Amino acid sequence: MNAVPNSGFGRRPVPQPATTAPAEDLPRSSTPEDAMAEMRLLCLARLEPAAVAALPQDRLITEVERLISEIATDRRVQMNGREQRGLALELVNDMLGLGPLERLLADDGIADIMVNGPFRVFVERHGKVTQSDVKFRDEQHLAGICQRIAVAVGRRIDESSPMVDARLKDGSRVNIVFPPLALDGPCLSIRKFGRSSMGFQKLIELGAMSRHVANILQIAGKARLNVIISGGTGSGKTTLMNAMSRMIDPSERIITVEDAAELQLQQPHVVRLETRPLSLEGKGEVTQRDLVRNALRMRPDRIIIGEVRGGEAFDMLQAMNTGHDGSMSTIHANTTRDAVIRIENMVQMGQMGLPSKAIRTQIIGAVNLIIQVERHRDGGRRVTQITDVCGMEGDIITLNDIFRFEISGESPTGRIQGRYLVSRARPSFSQQLAYFGVERAWQQALEEAVNETLEPQW
Repeated sequence: MNAVPNSGFGRRPVPQPATTAPAEDLPRSSTPEDAMAEMRLLCLARLEPAAVAALPQDRLITEVERLISEIATDRRVQMNGREQRGLALELVNDMLGLGPLERLLADDGIADIMVNGPFRVFVERHGKVTQSDVKFRDEQHLAGICQRIAVAVGRRIDESSPMVDARLKDGSRVNIVFPPLALDGPCLSIRKFGRSSMGFQKLIELGAMSRHVANILQIAGKARLNVIISGGTGSGKTTLMNAMSRMIDPSERIITVEDAAELQLQQPHVVRLETRPLSLEGKGEVTQRDLVRNALRMRPDRIIIGEVRGGEAFDMLQAMNTGHDGSMSTIHANTTRDAVIRIENMVQMGQMGLPSKAIRTQIIGAVNLIIQVERHRDGGRRVTQITDVCGMEGDIITLNDIFRFEISGESPTGRIQGRYLVSRARPSFSQQLAYFGVERAWQQALEEAVNETLEPQW
């Protein structure tokens, strides 16, 4: 395989056209698609792998474009400058990146990429899912991209191992499902990693919460309340956790535990821990529960768990109950009441035989606030409940909704409008608020929030 002559692109000169066949003797492509496929194969045959790896991407695109121009002239293929540039970008993305997905990954407005086979690619933009014009050439092209992702993290994806979780270099989470489990070809789901975290002011501007709700959440962060953020997939749980983490004092030692690292903490004293899947030999797995247990031995001031989904819920409650105030985690649930039930169920998964009343006692002793976030039909993500875990009446955990979002209608542009119903009842953690000197600020924020209307800007 050879490179472009007199360009520094490789070390060997490109053979003259006569070394393959006279141009007039070569078969002519019957369609533009055939011509492009033929050009693609000829270019790949002329590229030297060592040279490709040595050049920066911008220089590589220029050199590949020059090579395409030479081959098009040699083969008498009609290609304008835009087509040559497009083919060069396609080839470089296939060689160094994720092929046609590179354009979507570079678009900051896209939050999720969902590939349902080679010809159906969907994206989520501002909460709305639409089909993209991006396509793969065929199933083999898509499979090659999936295998490249898996190999980069030391995993294998094929018929014998048809499911893989991975992470891209920028932190984006990836899930891959291969045939025979995926009936219409390989399926690829990418949750993009935000380039920058949002603060409370930005969330207010986007209509995710009111100013007074933001004040309450900031006070909760300063008072070191233990917080669970609940919601569905893509509802904004991690975004809200990142915003709340800004209230943490820079002097505190924070240990984060995640399946896939997404948190963007700004403090200097942060230790980030990430789980490890089984190796190709079926060994070496490190679970979230292993990491939470180890984090307790690392002298943390706060432990932040990216998402609780199993037996590590018990270890999370133990951490919150043993002096690590201000710890946070997220959970998948539809309401704050459902979140409590899910925590109880997950503790039972890891601690078989533990009585329900003992688990509920652990929950009310550990968790101060549960925050519910939802993605509504207009695409907006909003805080819909802030709930105080008050105590127990008999065997039932009692909850009090400090804020609850009530939908009142829609704006002329189709955006949901509503207001927060506010409870000014004394919270169960009022002593902790008083200890940190923020009890008066808490009551003032609640009084100002009464009858406030939330008008989203999304």
